[in-house]
Amino acid sequence: MHVGNARYLGPQDVPEILPVFPLTGALLLPGAQLPLNIFEPRYLAMFDDALAGNRLIGIVQPSFSEGRNDIDSAPVPALCQVGCIGRITSFAETGDGRYITSLTGVCRYRLFAEVAGCRGYRRFRIGPFATDLDSPDDESLVDREALLAAFRAYLDANKLEADWESVERASNRTLVNSMAMMSPYGPAEKQALLEAPDLKTRAETLIAITEIVLARNFGDLDNILQ
Repeated sequence: MHVGNARYLGPQDVPEILPVFPLTGALLLPGAQLPLNIFEPRYLAMFDDALAGNRLIGIVQPSFSEGRNDIDSAPVPALCQVGCIGRITSFAETGDGRYITSLTGVCRYRLFAEVAGCRGYRRFRIGPFATDLDSPDDESLVDREALLAAFRAYLDANKLEADWESVERASNRTLVNSMAMMSPYGPAEKQALLEAPDLKTRAETLIAITEIVLARNFGDLDNILQ
């Protein structure tokens, strides 16, 4: 995996201990970009430290559970067990104390034990998903026609437009990951897309979620997909 000015060829290229940035509803996938507006002091400190070091941050969602509204406000919120490592590939100061940054996904990881934090943010021992670093050649397994049909149906149902020339030019990997990250679905759906074991499964999961949402909100799915 080549990200920015760095190459991550195996688990040995990823640190054992990673600062984590809990962010509800955020989805970062390997090779994709996630823009961030950083303003909370502890996360400003996290990005300062990352910029002075290996530039790596772990994005992860706070744990979610149906019917629970107190998770984010807990003193030490529980976290989902799978997140994605991002490398800071764009960074700017705003002049009013904020950072505007962009992370590029390196690989997914699994949280292990939490270690002593520093400067207010949390750090964990992690286990990287080595398969994400292998650059698997699995794009041909994606059912692009079905993916685009679901995407078009969602846009039509919501009276939205897309730049279809750019869509047609995009590779299957770019298309699947971009659509997953931009999708307006909830934290549980975003986590399912993150944890999909491969690109083909992620595409199938995205299609299934989209069809469920369309059927629930607009009724006759067969007519919508025609």
